[in-house]
This record gives sequence, structure tokens and C-alpha cells, in this order.
Amino acid sequence: MNNPTNLKYSETDEWILIEGKVATIGITDYAQSQLSDIVYIEFKVDGGENIKINSACVTLESVKAAADVNSPLSGKVVEVNEDLSQSMEIINSDPYKAWMVRIEFSNPSEFDSFKDAAAYQAYCEERSH
Repeated sequence: MNNPTNLKYSETDEWILIEGKVATIGITDYAQSQLSDIVYIEFKVDGGENIKINSACVTLESVKAAADVNSPLSGKVVEVNEDLSQSMEIINSDPYKAWMVRIEFSNPSEFDSFKDAAAYQAYCEERSH
């Protein structure tokens, strides 16, 4: 399983890249492997909208199941990756290139629950047994 060390990870299997006051969010390799091939994506938020931590921002449908992608942070949605609607295969082949939303976060203390790559890897291994 691939977990880049420059990212942070949530317990609900989102990756987070923090650049200044903006967090870019997508799903992890583990989440993608659990879902299998993603065939549909629906954005639950629009740019300019405020979002609360743990609110659904995207719904993914795969050949196996449907799942929500939750925002690991509170803040203002500054960008939604609408291009994914036309190229979902990138989520399947490289979920770390397939960012979904960018949020200007409002509460940095929410970072406290994020895991680094090693802790997230251990967390995934625990769940795989």
C-alpha cells in the first residue's frame, strides 16, 4: 500500500495535503482498494460553500459499494475537482493524484487527529486482519 510521507491521513481514509491555509483532500490507496473500481462521483459541495468537519463532501460509487468522502477539516471550499467526473479512472490508478476538494481551513487544531504515513499504515494493517 502506498502512503506518501508528505501527506497526513484521517481515520476515515482521506489524505490531506496542507499548503499554507489550504488543505487538498482525496481518498487513500487503502480506501480505493476497499471500494474497488470507482464508476461514479458526485460532489456534495460547491466552491465558496462552508463545510463542517466530518461532513460528506463527495460520494463515490464503485462496482462494490457507495461511500462518502468526509471533510477532515472545517472551513470554506475553495475548489472542487470537477475534472474527476470525466476521468474517474485516475482515482482507481493513482488516488494521490486525484484530489477532490480544496478547503481553506478555519481550525488548525483539527489537525491533531491526523496520522502520519507510518501511523496510518499501521492503522490500515490493524483493520485488514
